[in-house]
Amino acid sequence: MGKIGLIIWREFITRVRKPSFLVMTVLGPLLIVGGIALVVFLGMQESGVQNIVVVDKAGLLTNKLKETDDINFYYEQADMSDSIFKASPYTAMVEVNPLVLENNTIQLFYKALPSLSTQNYLSTEIEKVIEKEKLRVNQVDPEVYQRIKTSLKLQLFDIDKAGKRSYDQAKAGIGFAFGYLIFIFIFLYGVQVMRGVMEEKQNRVVEVLISSVKPFQLMMGKIIGIALVGLTQFLLWILLTSVLSTVGMGFAKDKISASALEQAGPQVSTQLQNQLGQGVQGAGEGEANEQLGMVLDIWNDMPIAAILGLFLFYFLGGYLLYSSMFAAVGAAVDSETDTQQFMLPITLPMMLSIFIAQTAVYNPDGPAVFWCSIIPFTSPVVMMIRIAMGNAFEHPWELALSMGLLIATFIFTTWLAGRIYRTGILMYGKKVTWKEMGKWLFYRG
Repeated sequence: MGKIGLIIWREFITRVRKPSFLVMTVLGPLLIVGGIALVVFLGMQESGVQNIVVVDKAGLLTNKLKETDDINFYYEQADMSDSIFKASPYTAMVEVNPLVLENNTIQLFYKALPSLSTQNYLSTEIEKVIEKEKLRVNQVDPEVYQRIKTSLKLQLFDIDKAGKRSYDQAKAGIGFAFGYLIFIFIFLYGVQVMRGVMEEKQNRVVEVLISSVKPFQLMMGKIIGIALVGLTQFLLWILLTSVLSTVGMGFAKDKISASALEQAGPQVSTQLQNQLGQGVQGAGEGEANEQLGMVLDIWNDMPIAAILGLFLFYFLGGYLLYSSMFAAVGAAVDSETDTQQFMLPITLPMMLSIFIAQTAVYNPDGPAVFWCSIIPFTSPVVMMIRIAMGNAFEHPWELALSMGLLIATFIFTTWLAGRIYRTGILMYGKKVTWKEMGKWLFYRG
């Protein structure tokens, strides 16, 4: 094993053995999945029973709203002032204006903000009553209305693909997720490279290391070693998050279904359970089969192996490009506060790439998307949207140019960073400027 290999192994094994690595590897997926679950759970929880008074002068809603175990309705014909409402035992007040059939507007006043589930339930119940009232006023048979009521589904087809159904928006979302992961990885582990270099410089450990290896070898070993640490942790996060998400979604679906049946009441609940065996289940299965078919169509339409291979290429290429610059900054300064003036030019292109990637989701052929998918400092994020949508494969020379420029730029920036690194790593107690760093590029040694 060469000197760079030994440094890579040292960086990798030292960081992997740290308790913080093991803790974050386990806690990362738990925090992600747990945070999402907590937000959903809290949004569905109530602080107590909701006693809602409905001020209904026209009598449109009176005695027509279904109660649940946690929601009780009371009805008033006369206006209720704010002071009376505050002094009342009611937790919320719904005011029904006389023109509700025309403006479709209901006002809800509350003492404590009701949960999202309560708001949705209230809106749904009122919509049902108002819809029935509109049908009665317009003398429309409710059964006829239910038969002709249409929920439109817009299906996209690309004429250049022999009329094959298009899932470009879904693919773009997948590509954006890949690009965002690259963005997070570059900053998370690029900063680790910078801090690692600074720590060794501050502790004077680097003086011992430089006596045995060249500065460039030390820099490359640190960059690649931390990349392997990040890649290992990243793959473990994906595995654990997938397992936890699958289990959590299955539990949530069962919980929501049970909650819906319970809220519907014993009689309605029994009817729903009976219907599940007589046709409702078939409708649900049809919708599920349609969604499954869409997922399979997307899966079959996307060159998964090529996409994953290119993701890995841009994943590592973007990291190596930026981490070399982070390493140069870490070698040039003595403290983290001194890094601020050098961080903006490094972080700005990556921030720009996220904004352009959002544009690429809707317009992958736009000029801004094209140039940012070619320019190496933004291509790791932006090009992933074009790859996932298949746009990059339709223009192979653009993909090849983007990959070639990324490799060439990485080699060039690594060479520049190496020249800054070899001088800055042994320099202490001096405030470095851009002009000073420029001079280091031409030092001989």
